[in-house]
Amino acid sequence: MKRLENRVAIVTGGTAGIGEATALRFAREGAQVVVWARNEARGKEMEKKAAAEGLAITFDKVDTSDFEAVTAAAKRVADKFGKIDILINNAGITNASTLKKLTVEQWQTVIGVNLSGTYYCCKAVLNYMLEAGYGRIVNASSVVGLYGNFCQTNYVATKAGLIGMTKTMARELGLKGITVNAVAPGFIETEMVAKMPENVLDGMRAKVPVGRLGRPEEIAAAYLYLASDEAAYVNGAVLSVDGGMTV
Repeated sequence: MKRLENRVAIVTGGTAGIGEATALRFAREGAQVVVWARNEARGKEMEKKAAAEGLAITFDKVDTSDFEAVTAAAKRVADKFGKIDILINNAGITNASTLKKLTVEQWQTVIGVNLSGTYYCCKAVLNYMLEAGYGRIVNASSVVGLYGNFCQTNYVATKAGLIGMTKTMARELGLKGITVNAVAPGFIETEMVAKMPENVLDGMRAKVPVGRLGRPEEIAAAYLYLASDEAAYVNGAVLSVDGGMTV
């Protein structure tokens, strides 16, 4: 039996990088996957790619920083599939600047997507999970949320905040059959990272004990474990997937 057989999963930010790898992996493990993201063109292309492979992935254009939009989208999922089992809060953005130059708009935009957006998504699916007495919520933090990073006050604040949110929600919801965990990726080979100069990439690799950047599929595997019944006794954890950066 596949690990997510008969489960309904929402993956936010699921049209590229880690999110796309996660949506595909979950679908291959038997889940009905709904991808929430803002890039409609990439979302539709992903639906075609999944259909060609015989995978059950549906795209819905959703701005996760808009609570009303998220609430309506969650209802569409529940109405179509009868339940929501899994929420992967993968959507996130960066807008780097030193504190001196960081604008209020840069602060609010990153907070709105990364932190408030995660709260909105959790809030929107919660009653469906409570009614079922079952749920798996996984939040995307980052290694920088554990130790900070230059020029990323706004981004680091959101990723550190997600760790606190995860632990609090885990305490509140564990007895309800809902586990809440976080994954803290290190340097991962995404499209954004691939555009960096080679000397910068070499510097990133040098900081990683295993000597390479991570792959989106490796983060997807961590999401899969925490979303599966195999992780039923894992609650409130922050799983670092970083090649040993935080050792």
